[in-house]
Amino acid sequence: MKYQEEYQKNAKLQIKKAGLFILSFNFLILNSFSILPVRAATEEPVLSVVYGQENANQWTGISDRLQAIGVKYCVIPLNDVKSAADWGDRQVLFLPNVETLTPTQAIALEEWMSNGGRLIASGPVGNLSSPGVRQLLRSLLGGYWGFSLSDTEQIKPPKTDIPEWANQTELFGKVRGGVMIPNDMGTEAPAVWNSKDNPAAVVTTERSTLLGWRWGTNAASAAELDNAWLKAALNHYLTAPAPSNRMKKVAGGSQNCSTTVAAPRAEGQRGSLSPSSPPKTATAPIPRALTMVKPPTSQEAIDQLEQTVRLDVAPNSNDPIDNNEAIALQQELENLIGRVESANLAVLADAANEGVGISEQKQSSRNLGTDTRQSVKEQPTQLASTKLGGLVRSKDQTLAQVRVIAKNLPILIAQKNYALARQQWLVAKTILWQQFPVNRRQAQPEIRAVWLDRGTIVRAGSKAGLAEIFDRLAQAGINTVFFETVNAGYTIYPSQVAKDQNPLIRGWDPLAEAVKLAHERDMELHAWVWTFAAGNQRHNEIINVNPNYPGPVLAAHPDWANYDNLGNMIPVGQTKPFLDPANPEVRQYLLKLFDEIVTRYNVDGLQLDYIRYPFQDPSAGRTYGYGKAARAQFQQLTGVDPINISPSQPELWQKWTIFRTAQVDSFVAQVSQELRQKRPNLILSVAVFPLPELERIQKIQQNWETWARRGDVDLIVPMTYALDTSRFQRLAQPWINSKQLGATLLVPGIRLLSLPTIGAFDQLQLVRDLPVSGYALFAADNFNNELQKLFSSTQGRVQSTRSEPIPHRQPFQTAAIRYTALQREWKFVFQNDQLQRPAQTISDFNNQAEILGSALNQLAASPSASKLIVARASLTRFQSQFRVLMSQELKSNSYQVKVWENRLVTIERLLRYGERRGQLRP
Repeated sequence: MKYQEEYQKNAKLQIKKAGLFILSFNFLILNSFSILPVRAATEEPVLSVVYGQENANQWTGISDRLQAIGVKYCVIPLNDVKSAADWGDRQVLFLPNVETLTPTQAIALEEWMSNGGRLIASGPVGNLSSPGVRQLLRSLLGGYWGFSLSDTEQIKPPKTDIPEWANQTELFGKVRGGVMIPNDMGTEAPAVWNSKDNPAAVVTTERSTLLGWRWGTNAASAAELDNAWLKAALNHYLTAPAPSNRMKKVAGGSQNCSTTVAAPRAEGQRGSLSPSSPPKTATAPIPRALTMVKPPTSQEAIDQLEQTVRLDVAPNSNDPIDNNEAIALQQELENLIGRVESANLAVLADAANEGVGISEQKQSSRNLGTDTRQSVKEQPTQLASTKLGGLVRSKDQTLAQVRVIAKNLPILIAQKNYALARQQWLVAKTILWQQFPVNRRQAQPEIRAVWLDRGTIVRAGSKAGLAEIFDRLAQAGINTVFFETVNAGYTIYPSQVAKDQNPLIRGWDPLAEAVKLAHERDMELHAWVWTFAAGNQRHNEIINVNPNYPGPVLAAHPDWANYDNLGNMIPVGQTKPFLDPANPEVRQYLLKLFDEIVTRYNVDGLQLDYIRYPFQDPSAGRTYGYGKAARAQFQQLTGVDPINISPSQPELWQKWTIFRTAQVDSFVAQVSQELRQKRPNLILSVAVFPLPELERIQKIQQNWETWARRGDVDLIVPMTYALDTSRFQRLAQPWINSKQLGATLLVPGIRLLSLPTIGAFDQLQLVRDLPVSGYALFAADNFNNELQKLFSSTQGRVQSTRSEPIPHRQPFQTAAIRYTALQREWKFVFQNDQLQRPAQTISDFNNQAEILGSALNQLAASPSASKLIVARASLTRFQSQFRVLMSQELKSNSYQVKVWENRLVTIERLLRYGERRGQLRP
């Protein structure tokens, strides 16, 4: 009993400290999810339906279907929700097609559900909300809308062939919707799309159901299918055995929810609005003007949200874990063991190269993390020697213990000891995090970038304040700074091209100072610019101007504005107006502004952000790009005004999508060509979304694979933001493995907000184990003292006469140094592991490795076309023989062998990039 209590205590502490909120262990027992008669309409209301601005134009279809079902319900206006009490005291809440929730509303929803409320939702719920809100909703719903499907598809039961579902034929039919991405654990898919890999169409947990289409819209699905799914979900929550916390009374109830009996009507009958319908004022048509949606402004609410999502794990839960969840849990532990071993191997091999004795290395390995790690607040220090079937006295013992846990997880799950399985998994993960070597430098030459945001620059206030920031970044080993230079239409410097310098800057030129400060510290400074986004409502609040102010550029040139299909400069639920990329005057203005930045200031690079259109959803009738110039040009090309076409006209719609995408593509090419003519060594990068290509083109017209293949840009920086390493890997992996990027380098982005400090290190280690050349941290605003200390220890500056090369600046030197580090690791493994290898095998391996090392060193010392040919041929031969030479190591440590292969791929990509950059002599 004491053993169990200690586990529970430790596991709870891990969750509070480490913020492992994205794991969800809820599980829906599908056998109880059958379609039963809906409760009689004479009973008290059991369903609350949320009405908001985003589903107002769909409300007729929604209310018609609700009336047809014949369930007693009430309507809750979304704008009135400020606390859990506002969601009412009904058992089930229906959230149809609402994509924007504030942090306050999301927190209220979480509290309401924690008191026993159950949620049914449809469409891309919360997808336009802030990142913290999206994370919380994904936890509550067990998944999220990944991307829209381009056409109507059939939904069907999953391959598991659960009779209770497979026999309900009315649940399955043709739907126009999107692919649902379930959480790794605690989520089931009772319906899948009839397409490759059968992605989820519906995801369910014990307390929520998410339908992968816009319920109540005829363009998405038939009324019969909509009603069947709502009845099935509703009956499950009204008939399933109630958990102990089901529907504790929320004080006050809802003061905004009117009720009525929704009597069934004959098909096609319309009738008048009942008291359950939304207020008349809520259904007023949206004017064709600059429509602004006031964003959430409560910092307190955002803070509360982060705390809420950090605690959204229940290690004591005894909810069932299925086979897929068990595999995912086991795989994550094994991957984490691999990352820990990879990090420690790099440290030990480096120590051996410096002459530290083997016994001293082993002692160092045992002591790793006892100093620096104790300063990491997210991790409880008492777990430095955790009892896990005995005291853990060394790294090797720790890894052995965790491997036992991973092996035994299926046994615990088979015994239905789900709570203990979860507790052991969480404790094991935390212990593994503690085994990272965080008190010794281990980074090889790589791009270590950070976005230095406008807010941090403003708070610096002067050159002296900015110098302190650059000192901290330099000490932490950062070598590239993306310095926010153009934000919301304002420049951070006094410009002769732009109308206004940011009013928060008074009496100094931060860009000029930043360039000097960076170069004095051997760092690169890249000007980070907003491209087509021209204003920001949140910035308007900060500088105390009218929320509807479109920014200085559009205020001076209103004819440069872009619009959505309703005539709004800012799409509903968003905060930024955009310029029209098709407007020649817009393009000339931006080119002149960028030219001023790169010629007047000695910046090392330029990063294009917002190099896209704002988010849209054609299947929901929300599209963008109807600027005056774009409409005229498209009409001249096709004879059709694009405002008059829709996705229901596939051929014309495809032409309209291609036209808008081409505006962005051609502008990137133009920027690259014109600026490189004046600054041949300028590094051009782009901050982009890691959405699937088809979805990305449909939603934001951003086709960055084309820019990479053409060589327009040097660095692709995808915003692969995630609060856990496995999710980060899933976001980054498609682009890391992509063959469409040509010689362009990929630099994944890591978002620091709400990320545990040691969790950030875990993501960095994954980056170092994958075939990429570095990372970018978002943002300096979140670069706290904990991260500062961790990064200073593990990647801080080395006192030497030679500065460390940066991959995008010195690719051949970087490749040679990184390969030397690989050789050190191989040598250390061969000398110190227990595998018996024939002497000839080791000799052959070393000979091949030395040939490649010599070729890379010669290329780095004196780059030429002939030496590149030799180096590339040597690398190709070595890669083809590598797995044969490493056959024994592959059996015992496949993760590390894959890491080494990835690092060889990185070297190959650096050679291609160096060739493209023209760094060769004849």
